[in-house]
Amino acid sequence: MFHRFRHLVLTLALAVLPMAAQALGPLVDAAGLRAAIEADASAPVVLDIRASDAYQQGHVPGALNAPYGLFRGPAENPGQLVSEAHLTEVLRALGLTRDTPVVVVHQGTNQTDFGAAARVYWTLKSSGFETLAILNGGMNAWAEAGAAQETGAAPQVTPSDMTVTFSHEWLATREDVQAIVDGRDNAQLIDARPEAFWKGETRHAAAARPGTIPQSQYFTHDRWFGQSEPSLIKPDLVRQLAAENGFGPGDRLVSFCNTGHWAATNWFALSELAGIEGVRLYPESVVGWSNAGLEMANVPGLFQNLLDKITGKN
Repeated sequence: MFHRFRHLVLTLALAVLPMAAQALGPLVDAAGLRAAIEADASAPVVLDIRASDAYQQGHVPGALNAPYGLFRGPAENPGQLVSEAHLTEVLRALGLTRDTPVVVVHQGTNQTDFGAAARVYWTLKSSGFETLAILNGGMNAWAEAGAAQETGAAPQVTPSDMTVTFSHEWLATREDVQAIVDGRDNAQLIDARPEAFWKGETRHAAAARPGTIPQSQYFTHDRWFGQSEPSLIKPDLVRQLAAENGFGPGDRLVSFCNTGHWAATNWFALSELAGIEGVRLYPESVVGWSNAGLEMANVPGLFQNLLDKITGKN
């Protein structure tokens, strides 16, 4: 009953936010978040995903701390999904349930930093959370707005009894991607990395080989942000670029990168801001794909790909 009341309070708070904040949908700006908090101190829950030391130096009043690493895989495959049991433990310890309204807060340093918030947002949505937002610009935007901050350790919370059942609605598995590569599925693979990765001119340190997943096109994750404000994703720009690049309703898209971090930004932009329902995230991305010994492609290295096939390395 308490959580339903809290959800209602947030809904009413959002109804009185400035029109600019209302238009952002799954994004909230500093003024909008401050208004929601002031409307009722218990709603929404602010989830600060920065490291503990950064959190303790200053955070949104009342925010809980859940460092990004809690939602990530091991060093050899950072994008790998964590288990439902692990997520259940993490979210119970935070006192969260599926009807808890949550605003995810990152540092807001640049476009890459946004990927952390987007990945956590995707994880929570896939875990059944219905009311979610990201603080656009993160803590940097909060500080620039002159909003109050607290210091010190996170507040104590009463653990919840939720159990995570992870939805596959926004998930593309390795098998799903293989079906696309093999031509058994007509979805489009979108590489969120800079062009040099897509071409195979550089690679992630944990990837077995450079290159990209065959049949992919690239759309770099940083294009959704304003050039003069690189930490702020721009919803109007997202919709404009989606239309200009032929991404639209009815499309079936799979976003990937090196470790499902930059790809989460593309997923968030296309799914949550552009409103394309058929967008999925391949979380382990190129690191997981290449380390599994699966086929890789790159533009300048097509001869090497052929040689790898002949010698059995690909």
